[in-house]
Amino acid sequence: MGDALLAFLREEGLETPLLEYRITQAWPEVMGNVISRYTRQVFVREGKLQVQITSAPLRQNLMMEHKRIAQKLNDHVGSYVISDVCFF
Repeated sequence: MGDALLAFLREEGLETPLLEYRITQAWPEVMGNVISRYTRQVFVREGKLQVQITSAPLRQNLMMEHKRIAQKLNDHVGSYVISDVCFF
């Protein structure tokens, strides 16, 4: 059943939006409560996760780990969805 559903979503062009949604929903779980408290917006644009962080020092620290964070999120959803994480 799962393979048939995945094939249908792929055929209808809905697989990518679904995976992007799953990535945005995974942000609080993967990054934890402390970071989530300082997060305002999370969305995918052009294959990159865009994250608004309200704390400048936290944003700076996260920028140094952007590739590792992207990999953790992709691993969490089980698919290559984003190539990078950009903080603003």
